Amino acid sequence: MRIIVIGGGVGGLALAQGLRRAGVGEVAVYERDASAKGRMQGYRLRVSPDGERALREVLPKPLQDLVVASSNYRREGALAAYDEKLEPLWAPSFTDPRGDSPDKIDAVDRATLRRILLAGLDDVVHFGRRFTRFEQRGERVVAHFEDGATDEGDLLIAADGANSQVRAQLRPADAAVDMGVRGILARTPRAKAIEAGLPELLQDRFIYVIGGDGQHLGLMPMVFREDPQQASARLWPGLRFEPTADYYMSVFSVHKEQLGVPDEEFFAMTGEELRELALKRTAAWHPDLRGIFAHADAEEVYPVGLRTTVPVVPWETGRIVPLGDAVHTMPPTGGVGANTAMRDAAVLARELTRVERGEATLAEAVTVYQTEMVGYATEAVQMSLKIAKWSLQVDLAEGQTPSHVSSV
Repeated sequence: MRIIVIGGGVGGLALAQGLRRAGVGEVAVYERDASAKGRMQGYRLRVSPDGERALREVLPKPLQDLVVASSNYRREGALAAYDEKLEPLWAPSFTDPRGDSPDKIDAVDRATLRRILLAGLDDVVHFGRRFTRFEQRGERVVAHFEDGATDEGDLLIAADGANSQVRAQLRPADAAVDMGVRGILARTPRAKAIEAGLPELLQDRFIYVIGGDGQHLGLMPMVFREDPQQASARLWPGLRFEPTADYYMSVFSVHKEQLGVPDEEFFAMTGEELRELALKRTAAWHPDLRGIFAHADAEEVYPVGLRTTVPVVPWETGRIVPLGDAVHTMPPTGGVGANTAMRDAAVLARELTRVERGEATLAEAVTVYQTEMVGYATEAVQMSLKIAKWSLQVDLAEGQTPSHVSSV
């Protein structure tokens, strides 16, 4: 088989790694970014038990070890919630079957993970290639790109995210739902935040602040077990990483009606303008929290809008197969979006391996994958929405669009 993957994010690269590890056919990944650095790819990424299993299934052992070595140094696992005056609030608790295993992958830096997922794929991943459309020619699929180039294969994987161009052509009526929440995503050097007065009880755990003013803040530490470049020198020599240091990922969220800024203006703001907006909106918050915004790296501050897919439905069984946000966009409140995409990659690689071995037809493999994917992705979306209802006061029932929510 020749398999064409549109999108070189976490899901698409995990699939390429899984197929390469299993020796399945030829794989080509096409990514619109000009390089591995590319656009903002997000910051700290929680790794769930399912996500860790998927990573270990698709990656060779040295890269598994590199993910562990460069992952978050786990200190305090429980979620803690406070109001804007730092008065404690009730927070849900979660069980983790991995316990305190020393090689547990609790969280990773997303850019670091992406670099690891690119390891050994120099001949597979093609940067600066913007997909425009596909056409089906019998049992073959032809992908067209903006530069006029084409590629032909047996299967085309839509791993191109929530704004999937593949989905737009194949299923134009599909749309994620805008949850009506706007966020400001920021990265603050850990040393600066602590120097600015971040209390010890907030320094090494996942913190959620629920303001009485309708504003919210998620704060998550990323403390590297080992510098990624040093770890790579031991485990996968030659793999290069951007210089990095411990940091906090923060997400400031508010309903768009309360934000007081039109969407066209909000999404056009610079990082510095967004940082100032967050500071202005939280002027009455406890002073120990304000350093998170004041010392955020302006060039690493971005606007986000929360969206979700309700319900998750399979695509037609054929030569075009969905993976990740293209089929199951979900809010970040559950911390499982990327984990679900990695799980997609592991399951699909497993099923395509059966095809390669003559144990299943391509149609059978795609059907099994999509059936399994819809089941666990639906659970992930529902869990994310349940947490959003608690943390953001958003209530989005499956299949419904509340009056304050619009489709995008």
